[in-house]
Amino acid sequence: MPHNNDTGTHRTRGARSTRSAHRRRALRREVPGTVGLLADAGDFAAMCGYRTFGFDRRSDYADYLHHVEGLLRSFAARGIHTTVALFDPDEYAEYCGEHGLDPDTSETRTRFTAELAGSGTVLPYTGQPIDELVPLLVDEAVRHATWEYATAVLAGVGRCADCGEDIGHASFDRAADALKRLVAGAGPGHHHFVCSVPTEDEQLVAVLHADTTGDPDTPPRIEGRESLDFVTVLAAGLALGGPGGLVVRSTTEGHRDRVHGWRLDRGRLTALSAAAVFNAYCTDADTGDLVAPEPGVEYCPGYEVDAPGPHH
Repeated sequence: MPHNNDTGTHRTRGARSTRSAHRRRALRREVPGTVGLLADAGDFAAMCGYRTFGFDRRSDYADYLHHVEGLLRSFAARGIHTTVALFDPDEYAEYCGEHGLDPDTSETRTRFTAELAGSGTVLPYTGQPIDELVPLLVDEAVRHATWEYATAVLAGVGRCADCGEDIGHASFDRAADALKRLVAGAGPGHHHFVCSVPTEDEQLVAVLHADTTGDPDTPPRIEGRESLDFVTVLAAGLALGGPGGLVVRSTTEGHRDRVHGWRLDRGRLTALSAAAVFNAYCTDADTGDLVAPEPGVEYCPGYEVDAPGPHH
């Protein structure tokens, strides 16, 4: 009998252990994960200088990406939601210095990656091939940095010396109103807007895609947070009062693509003539050489989008 009791106890403990392991696995699926991704071979080489990194200087960046993709797929197969964060070695070194942490430990890298999930550039992993995920993550990082810089510009321009109005806020409101006019004036179809604003330190570029039906009761469909990014960059251009440009290319079924353009000048958004749009669109921005116009594209004048009246 004692032997039988011991066996029963062992079976009970085994069942409890099995249930506990099952519950831990179930809970693990409820916990999201973040994977730090190095965006290029230079960043990878920098991290290979850490002894505990897991790869060394003899390793290949392509092999690293292969293993990262395998890790992401394994998480997805287990039902774990994973975001991918852009891991910058220079920012990591600064982080370690500021917090007095040893950078050559997996614990520190994990802590840094966890903080990136809340404040850095991240994308959800949805099964994308790694060669598609990397450029998407880099583009997201550029977009985020552009928005942050444009926001800082608007916060720093101050108030109007004459009326005391906050120039940044006023410019943002004007830009938001201009975007509504831009989309409405483009008519039905798919529209690709690009706003470019040179500043002292950065070339700010924002892109927006909008689909419209022509029905005034149907709002335009704009992807993600593109509207906020576009308005912020345009507002920075208006607030700074310097040069800049804006173009829209519209595609409507059964019609040739249309291109309209505007220039930013002294805080105003001024429509370009058809000839000026042609010259701007058919000139290489780097060399200044003429580029052959695309077949099936109509170069059109801009239309009025900036509200009349005095502006800061």
